[in-house]
Formats: sequence, C-alpha cells, structure tokens
Amino acid sequence: MMDKREPIIELKNDIEAQLLRAHLEAERIPHLIVSNHDSAYTGIFQVQFGWGHVEAPPEYADRIREVYNDLISDG
Repeated sequence: MMDKREPIIELKNDIEAQLLRAHLEAERIPHLIVSNHDSAYTGIFQVQFGWGHVEAPPEYADRIREVYNDLISDG
C-alpha cells in the first residue's frame, strides 16, 4: 500500500483528524493518521508532543497541506 511515507502535518485534535481523514479518503489519497495517545500513560505523550500527525507518501504532501489549510481556514 504505502512503501515510503513521511510525516506531513501535525494535527491539533481528534476532530481535525477525522475531518482530514474524510477528505483524504474522498480524494483517495493514501495516508495514515497517527495519534500520540497512549492509554497506559494517560495521554502524557499528547501533552508533550501534540495530538498526532498525518503520514503519507511524499508525492502527496502538497495536496494534503492544501486540503488541511482549506479545512482550518473554513473553520
């Protein structure tokens, strides 16, 4: 599916992640949403490192940033 991927955008929260996922899936852009949450440590990693990020093949990075910027500018 995705042989090589890299972090593209840092996400602020679950809502942002869900909205971005829906738009990327609609455009059939391969991606992975990675949360920094770990229930064993009661979310301490999200406090330190942020909610999470999007990973994708580098050739989709510009389009993912465009979609993300459109989402946050509309909100």
